[in-house]
Amino acid sequence: MSQKVRVRFAPSPTGGLHLGGVRTVLFNYLFAKKHSGDFIVRIEDTDQSRFVVGAETYIFDCLKWCGLTPDESVVHGGPYTPYRQSERKVIYRQYAEQLVKNGHAYYAFDTPAELEKMRELLKTKGSSSLQYDHHVRMSMNNSLRLLAEETQHLLDAGTPYVIRIKILPNDFIPFKDLIRGDINFDTNTVDDKVLLKADGMPTYHLAVVVDDFLMKITHAFRGEEWLPSAPVHILLWKHLFGLDVMPQWAHLPLILKPDGNGKLSKRDGDRLGFPVYAMDWSDPGTNEITKGFKEIGFLPEAFINLLAVLGWNDGTEQEIFSMEELIEKFNIEKVHKGGAKFDFEKAKWFNHEWIKKLAVAHYYQRVKNIFESNGIDITDENYLKKVMELVKERCTLLPDFYTQGSFFFRAPVSIDIAAIQPKWDDKKNLFFIELLKTWELSTLWDATDLEVSFREIAAANQLKTGELMLPLRIMLVGGKFGPGVFEIAGTIGKEATITRIEHTLSLIE
Repeated sequence: MSQKVRVRFAPSPTGGLHLGGVRTVLFNYLFAKKHSGDFIVRIEDTDQSRFVVGAETYIFDCLKWCGLTPDESVVHGGPYTPYRQSERKVIYRQYAEQLVKNGHAYYAFDTPAELEKMRELLKTKGSSSLQYDHHVRMSMNNSLRLLAEETQHLLDAGTPYVIRIKILPNDFIPFKDLIRGDINFDTNTVDDKVLLKADGMPTYHLAVVVDDFLMKITHAFRGEEWLPSAPVHILLWKHLFGLDVMPQWAHLPLILKPDGNGKLSKRDGDRLGFPVYAMDWSDPGTNEITKGFKEIGFLPEAFINLLAVLGWNDGTEQEIFSMEELIEKFNIEKVHKGGAKFDFEKAKWFNHEWIKKLAVAHYYQRVKNIFESNGIDITDENYLKKVMELVKERCTLLPDFYTQGSFFFRAPVSIDIAAIQPKWDDKKNLFFIELLKTWELSTLWDATDLEVSFREIAAANQLKTGELMLPLRIMLVGGKFGPGVFEIAGTIGKEATITRIEHTLSLIE
């Protein structure tokens, strides 16, 4: 590409970061890195009524966890500061006024009561649209209907007003979407959007165009819910800067509910029992905590991987991608047009694969924290890493390391005696008594030697080792789970092994 690629993610600091938002970040990031470009994060906080304390910091914490570091932002700085729209307020007015001066926008002095009256009138007439558009604007309190002197008088008097774009009817606005191809918009379906609010703040429509121009954004990737706003943005580009400098756009498909019926929401996650936010979000207004992927035990590599293939693939059967592979193979034109169903079981599969793929040192600290939060003090780093290696194949989420491995640190609280008793007899009881005597005298204590002596005693007593392995496993771990039983015994040591066998034998009738 002849021009340096510059892409941006522009979140509003209003709450938790939805996985759809992270996927938008990811696609922007991958595109920028593939083309040696810049990835910018710009905070769109023009709607101060929706601003939530802590949300901006939370957004950057999420991006840091995901490994999606911006090249420019309110945190990282850059040549186009400020990157927070509330701090760019003075910039937008001049462009809004320019639009009015050139006849592409107008002052609207309508009060909330007048706007409500307009909507009620349209309802009584059976109108299918309650929009402020070319059908109603010449009957409203705006500079298109008022005389110039009347408009100036209202302005001089400090009468509250907004600036609206003037949409001409009976026209078509074409543009090319990198995912969806050629699209045409009928201006008869587009209303006169507010560009500058009464408090002097711009709306998204004006701010996004002005900022994309000033920050030299070359490509704008956003969710398909913004597609209906595209004609307004195209007209603003045309009126203010010219279409030749407008970014190339791509509207990303929605992430859908598991059944495919509608966009995946926080409510769906609550209802179905899985997170939809990247990290835990604590609502400062209600103190309600909404769970995130990080806190339930996802690795960032898995989270990024699963998001990448939600609506994109590289044309092969490959499913596991590192960040480096994603950057190399990503192509925005291979993003699907249709929405992608979210499958939490598949998401967990990705995490399981990444737990197996990565060295345990990569996530050791998080697992250590889980053990210590459950009352197990980790003093030997190498011992925990050894345990993690033994059980990682059985772990889907990071807390599973505790579930699958706590017995390496302390005796099980309960023993599944019911699983032993149906096939228990005196012969097996005598076998374990003899095994105890042999192991107590043993000077060798590793998995191989333990297995050899176990099988020798079983053969001498004409017992099948398969019928003895399950009781031994339950004696050591409490249930029917865990890695190789001799690996367990070899790891927990002679004293713990013998104590647990003796304890279980005392419980069996």
